[in-house]
Amino acid sequence: MTSPSTAEQVIAEARLGGAEQERLRAEFAALAALGPAALDRSTRPAHLTASVVVVDQHELRLLVLHHTKLARWLQPGGHADGDTDLVAVATREMVEETGLVGAEVLVPAIHLDVHEVRPPREDPHLHFDVRFAAVAPSTALRANHESTAQRWVTPPELVALGADPGLLVAAARALDAVRDTTGR
Repeated sequence: MTSPSTAEQVIAEARLGGAEQERLRAEFAALAALGPAALDRSTRPAHLTASVVVVDQHELRLLVLHHTKLARWLQPGGHADGDTDLVAVATREMVEETGLVGAEVLVPAIHLDVHEVRPPREDPHLHFDVRFAAVAPSTALRANHESTAQRWVTPPELVALGADPGLLVAAARALDAVRDTTGR
């Protein structure tokens, strides 16, 4: 499938489930309609971000990072910094934060999530996060400064780490997307 080229297209083409996700699609579309400002990390009270729930294709485990600034277990992802191609943003962030080589970000997006972040020395604000699934052919990782730890976990282990409900839903959807893609 060809990657959608704009945030608006990614949001419109996302494969979501349920009325709440459809309500969020409308909110995300309204934010994306602001144009470049929606993709700038300095835009308040909210801006678009992209992330990816990475699944190990062999053991169907999920990759999480312990975020340095936020002190929480999260999936790889981050700010668009003006890039309108959210698939490219998710891919860039995954590679930067994990060093994974050869992982494939699957299109369309699988989940939308709005969450508040409170980074040190910044005002609290909202991330409108467009989430993708990715399938990783290997589990070799290389950490960077944005995380203090990285782990491959099973869904029950993700729960035990205290993952937020949005990540748990995205993880289940990512596992389904990878199973559909790999036939596992």
